[in-house]
Amino acid sequence: MKKSLFIFLLGACLLNVANAQKFFTKTGRIDFNATAPSSPENIQAVNRTVTCVLDAANGNMQFAVLIKGFTFERALMQEHFNENYMESDKFPKAEFKGAVANNAAVNYSKDGTYAVTVKGKLTIHGQTKDVEAPGKLVVQGGKINTTASFAVLLADYGVSIPGVVADKINKTAKIEVACNLEPLKS
Repeated sequence: MKKSLFIFLLGACLLNVANAQKFFTKTGRIDFNATAPSSPENIQAVNRTVTCVLDAANGNMQFAVLIKGFTFERALMQEHFNENYMESDKFPKAEFKGAVANNAAVNYSKDGTYAVTVKGKLTIHGQTKDVEAPGKLVVQGGKINTTASFAVLLADYGVSIPGVVADKINKTAKIEVACNLEPLKS
């Protein structure tokens, strides 16, 4: 009986330690910019409902974002983005699954700023591609702020741009990610 109780308590403690090493948010931010250099219009959007989980023990991370959550300055742009380009009814979310490649260089228990490289698979518009991006993790007071910036070639993800607007929309979109992560509570 004592042995069973000991194993149960040890398991509970290990589970709490494992959960303490995971960080989470539902309010991350992704900025999207596909403005062509000669375009008079800004093709920019922001999504403030990004979900992110980071496991500090191994550096694994996952992001998920609903495409319809991107908001544009003009409603018509947003409608075209969802219906014509991203087909958000057919492909409702984008997702990244990967890891901090240099996770061993990050001390999650000590405040500091750490340059990181994130590698993984990015799925947009039903297409999955390998990506690698530089980023930054700022550990402060038991919380983590993450930022990354990278570019995606829209054609790589099956997003086609009609000729009539080709001079307004860049073939490459700049993506900026920012998340304030807090310890995941069990």
